[in-house]
Amino acid sequence: MPKKYHLLVVDDEEPLRHLLESELSEADEFDVDVAADGGEAINLIQAKVYDVMLLDIRMPRVSGIEVLKFVQEYSPATQVIILTNYADIKTAIQTIKLGAYDFLAKPYDIEEIFNTIHRAIERRQLSIDNKLMKSELSRKAGSNELIGGSVAFQQLVENATRFAESDSFVLIQGASGTGKELIANLIHRRSMRNNRPFVAVNCASIPDALLESELFGHEKGAFTNAFSTKEGLVEVANGGTLFLDEVGDISPAIQPKLLRFLETGEFRRVGGTNVLSVDVRVVSATNKDLREEVAAGRFREDLLYRLNVVSLRVPTLSERPDDIPLLVEYFLTRKAKSKHVKSLAPGVLEMLQGHAWPGNIRELEHVIEGAILLSSGDIIEEKDMMMYFHRQDQPVTAASPPAAAPSTALSLDEVERQHIGRVLRENNFNRARTAESLGISKKTLYLKIKRFGLAAGE
Repeated sequence: MPKKYHLLVVDDEEPLRHLLESELSEADEFDVDVAADGGEAINLIQAKVYDVMLLDIRMPRVSGIEVLKFVQEYSPATQVIILTNYADIKTAIQTIKLGAYDFLAKPYDIEEIFNTIHRAIERRQLSIDNKLMKSELSRKAGSNELIGGSVAFQQLVENATRFAESDSFVLIQGASGTGKELIANLIHRRSMRNNRPFVAVNCASIPDALLESELFGHEKGAFTNAFSTKEGLVEVANGGTLFLDEVGDISPAIQPKLLRFLETGEFRRVGGTNVLSVDVRVVSATNKDLREEVAAGRFREDLLYRLNVVSLRVPTLSERPDDIPLLVEYFLTRKAKSKHVKSLAPGVLEMLQGHAWPGNIRELEHVIEGAILLSSGDIIEEKDMMMYFHRQDQPVTAASPPAAAPSTALSLDEVERQHIGRVLRENNFNRARTAESLGISKKTLYLKIKRFGLAAGE
């Protein structure tokens, strides 16, 4: 069954507290904790990450307002629903300005409570999605589609699907550009956690000094410019899947802290003293041989064993040449600048299938994108591909040492500049017709002309 949402009911009235606990616990989707006062609630918040809190506004010693302020500071993603009576409606409205999601007036209607909780959960998810969109926009720009019909690829998908049914940690191994994150995403989507977040962290792209803070968060004042408390990505992923990409690049200084988290589910924010716990499944990926990294003293052996409960190996593109036609068709459609999709001339597909593809699927994608821009008609010819394969697939001989032949490969920017210039000339520099031919807006064309320095007569 899907992972449960964690609720905290805070009310000093024992009958009402137990009634809410009983009603909410009957729903399989909720895991419910209770607190009899504000002080107890604050202690629980410091030890566990909650999705939603039902908070009484009037309590002795520590009031609901004080608890709300603490939640906003310490666990801002937790959605707070204020419990009040009609006499405190004005105060309840003020709590909305302090960050509460909504308020419910006594006597409570249980159906209304359920509906409000579900809306609060949706709001929390939207907040998480927004955070991930901002920090991982480039990673989310890709597709989750898995393309391939070869035996090796289908076996990989079958194994990934089988592993998804458990909660075991998975280590995905494979060269760069083979699609390891797509496999991780497949595991999440086929798992019982698919209703919770999938959070991807590229461990190689984050400096060591920031990686711990990104993973585990930090407290206000923990270091310079830490002006407020920040939740770590392990909290964002609570109940879902945490994907550690390029895990082999994590520094030895961070590895012990990651190991402790993997073993216990517990962590401390940078600058904090309280131990928090979350429930996440960890899927990791690397393009390195971690056993060689262990032998070289760069990676902890116990961390490798913890990550590698079960493992998958993603085949290189050269190991699955039968999938190249499917991938090419997919990229031709996806990269088309207009509704009309270009096709390959006879012989081009054989050229692609005969290439070694050291950059794997990512390299194939870039080659197809460049060929679409370079080709002048609806057919991509062999000449449109030659700049990518010139000499690099030819055998090295004494008469033609590799250092003697400068590379003729062009960057994608140069390919785009040449293609736009050619289409402009074909349309006598009529921007409206050129933009229509390219499948872009006139404004975009104007910006590209300005960027590439294209002018009539070039």
